[in-house]
Amino acid sequence: MRRFLPILLLMAAVIAAPIWLRRSSDLAAASRGEDRLIIITPHNQTIRSEFGEAFARHWREKTGRSIYLDWRAPGGTSDIARVIDSSFSAAEKDGREGVGMDLFFGGGEPDFKAQADKGRFVELSVFTSHPEWFEEDVIPAQFTGETYYDPQHRWVGVCLAQMGICYNRDAVKRLGVLPPRLWSDLGDPGYAGYLALADPTKSGSVNRMYELIVQEQMQRVIREQGDSPESREEGWQRGLNLLQRMAANARYFTDSASKVPHDVAQGDAAAGTCIDFYGRSFEEKLAKRGGNSRLHWIAPLGGTSISVDPIAVFRGAPRADIAQEFVTFCLSREGQLLWNLKVGQPGGPRETSPRRLPVRRDLYGPDVLPMFADPDALPYERGGGFTYEKELTGPAFRALAQIFRAMCIDPHQEITGAWLAMRTHTGPAVAIPDTPAGGVFFDTSHVSYHRVMTELVPLVGKKDPLATMREMSRISAIFRGNYLKAAALAEKGGRP
Repeated sequence: MRRFLPILLLMAAVIAAPIWLRRSSDLAAASRGEDRLIIITPHNQTIRSEFGEAFARHWREKTGRSIYLDWRAPGGTSDIARVIDSSFSAAEKDGREGVGMDLFFGGGEPDFKAQADKGRFVELSVFTSHPEWFEEDVIPAQFTGETYYDPQHRWVGVCLAQMGICYNRDAVKRLGVLPPRLWSDLGDPGYAGYLALADPTKSGSVNRMYELIVQEQMQRVIREQGDSPESREEGWQRGLNLLQRMAANARYFTDSASKVPHDVAQGDAAAGTCIDFYGRSFEEKLAKRGGNSRLHWIAPLGGTSISVDPIAVFRGAPRADIAQEFVTFCLSREGQLLWNLKVGQPGGPRETSPRRLPVRRDLYGPDVLPMFADPDALPYERGGGFTYEKELTGPAFRALAQIFRAMCIDPHQEITGAWLAMRTHTGPAVAIPDTPAGGVFFDTSHVSYHRVMTELVPLVGKKDPLATMREMSRISAIFRGNYLKAAALAEKGGRP
């Protein structure tokens, strides 16, 4: 053992060195800043770097003081929510007002609404100091059915987000399938084993994507049949069935949504669900390396709304005054243009464009658009023909993530096995449940719209993880049994 001690010590030093060097670097940077702002965020390094440098310059010009932005990036919004919940719970037990953080920057509207409803944000001063920014022709209160700022002014959207599809032109051609244009195209059996998806329990934006997929199917049925409990139920079932087909095509479910466009770009997957700025960023990187990019991002026709990524100031923030100034900066012309200006443009990013779209409607004019990295996006002119109806699926937002995991992720081996058996033995009819195998495979009666809204939504809302886990385990076991039965039926011939 003694002769291995030097080797073990060397290994420990190699592992620990980056941690200590980073800690030393962080402490050195903090010591150089006369002021400090602590921000928890799911935003990537590009956004953190560009906004950090830009705000530091702004703060020095305004106050003559230096500032250190302490970014906390524990993961996606689901991970951040757990950090915030545990931090506030600990603070309440200790009798403290805040949690030692100033800002929550980036994520989805449901995540910010949930925290605001718990009383964890304070009113933003920008609504009083710049009321002209909240006129309909600048930042509308709502667009495509999405809320752009809190009616009580506790959070506000600073940039736009749109859910969509990224695909690899070469891989799609190789598979012999048409390039996707609709969400439903991702359920084509031709994509089996070549679809990249993410886990909605790890990311609020991914969960919103799946919610939109379900709601599009519901809206389609409601337009055809009128709004009724029966049409809502049928639309909900069609939505879940589409998620099943997509999951059966999936090669994996990643914890990191940014992995999807990376793998699609590499050709490891042919297509995947992807938020706009991830898709555009990878498209730009590939185009820089050699002409036309093999990766392309699209907004599914009539299937996606345009939402916002908000920002909020925590109750009890250590530097609430600077935090409020950061919010104002993000909504100013200077901060807004930083989201999409090309590198090298005056006031633009230093190294990489974040490829996000500003929330301010008044910045999409002929004087600015030529300097944008995405001059043709025009979100307010091209809404996509879809209006999100919150009351249809909004209450089920968090329950849907758990259902998807129980229905698709946990029994992934069984769902892909049944999918293969059905494709092999029953042919194209697999797209609809018109065979014994298909009828069993697509049976979602135990997670009907009525049951989800009346039983599962309240269960998830109770914040009882053990009760939720027990119920989801039961639901997952039912789906797993269905998939095994469907595979057996298909292997026996598929039809009576």
